[in-house]
Amino acid sequence: MTTNSPDATPTPSNKTERAYTCYVFLVGIFCACLAIAAALGSKIISVFGIPGSATLLAFSVTFLITDVVSEVYGKSAAKRLVWVGFLSTVLVFALIQVAIAWPGATIWKHQEAYEKIFGVSLRIIIGGLIAYTVSQLHDVWAYHFLMDKTRGKHMWLRNNLSTMVSQAINTAIFITIAFYGIAPIGKLLIGHYIGKVIIAACDTPFIYLGVYLLRRFLRIAPNETTALLQSQDQLDRT
Repeated sequence: MTTNSPDATPTPSNKTERAYTCYVFLVGIFCACLAIAAALGSKIISVFGIPGSATLLAFSVTFLITDVVSEVYGKSAAKRLVWVGFLSTVLVFALIQVAIAWPGATIWKHQEAYEKIFGVSLRIIIGGLIAYTVSQLHDVWAYHFLMDKTRGKHMWLRNNLSTMVSQAINTAIFITIAFYGIAPIGKLLIGHYIGKVIIAACDTPFIYLGVYLLRRFLRIAPNETTALLQSQDQLDRT
């Protein structure tokens, strides 16, 4: 007699199904955060009195998800996540521009406000895409580089180091391209990065919790990578 208890040992096919389901779930959250960040990008907020971009929190969550995927699914799965996110961000920017350009109904009286809220300049779009791609790919590389150097130990170290360096890269690229000549980028760089560093430090317990729950659900041992996409990871190492 079979059982559907979550504590029952899953068959290989069930483990694969669970792995794909969790991966798709993480991809969905990742892309949702990117979509929100794209919509919030033009607002400048205050971070301890220093100006920064409103994309701060939503974008920082994506680095947490990237590290969880790297830890449990491996480097290849994390890279695929990054490229899926890139395509979703391009789609979001494109749909926003179409919605802005689409003629409003006669009863619609808020076109100007709509454009101010959702309209982003070409510089913000290009800066965001370049910053996202470079920093996220660096995060995946740095995370696995540190994982190899520490022999799978000290997850807090590779999580914080890879994220903080990658966030510095992201901040420098995005703020420079998007706001140079428009706003004082020195203060923006400092405020944006300080906020990201604080969030990166605070998300350490969450990566431990996320990795623990995911491994428990998938029934894989600590420091073990799920078999999902494992063959591609082996090819990446050759």
